[in-house]
This record gives sequence, structure tokens and C-alpha cells, in this order.
Amino acid sequence: EVQLQASGGGLVQPGGSLRLSCAASGYTFADYAIGWLRQAPGKEREEISCISSGGSLFYADSVKGRFTVSRDNARNTVDLQMNSLKPEDTAVYYCAKAPRRFCSDRPYDTLGQGTLVTVSS
Repeated sequence: EVQLQASGGGLVQPGGSLRLSCAASGYTFADYAIGWLRQAPGKEREEISCISSGGSLFYADSVKGRFTVSRDNARNTVDLQMNSLKPEDTAVYYCAKAPRRFCSDRPYDTLGQGTLVTVSS
């Protein structure tokens, strides 16, 4: 069974940093792209980043230059380093598995449990 679990969320002040991690299991992790999505209160879920099996990266304009995604195929994890956080980054963050190796191979076929990030003073 494919499972994804995001962790690392919490409360942070504007301008601060957080590092989220996604632990995956139940499939050959290295062969598939992984994305990060978020859903803010009252808004639709949006994709903010993706990393392909080969390491190609995608970032939404809203996080470009502030967030960095990386993967560790030995540990079956994908991390999202979030810097210069803003109140509008407040959301539940999810990691998701793509059906193939490229980030263009959407839609994602498995969504993990989310982790809440709150940016507030």
C-alpha cells in the first residue's frame, strides 16, 4: 500500500523558516515524482512544488525563491525548506505521488496526510 506522511509543520513568525518532510513507503520511491501541495482556509488546494525522479524541479510563482524542494532516495523522503514565510503561506501542506517519473505526469495519484503550517506573529 502506498503511503505518504508529511511532518514538520507548526507555528512560525513572519520571516521565519520551517522544514517539512514527506516520508513515503509502499512503492519504488526513486522511480516517481513527488509534489507538494497546500490548502489554505477557504481556498482550493494548489500545487506549489514538485521534484521528478531525476531531480528536475518545479515551483509555483508564489513560493519561487523562498522554498526549496529536495529528495533523498536512500531514505524515501522529500523535504521542503520554506524560508521568508508570509502569513499567506498559512495552510495545510500535503505531499503527493505522481503516477510516473516526471512532474508533468499529473494528476497525482496518491495524497498523503497533511501537516499544518501557521505563519503568524
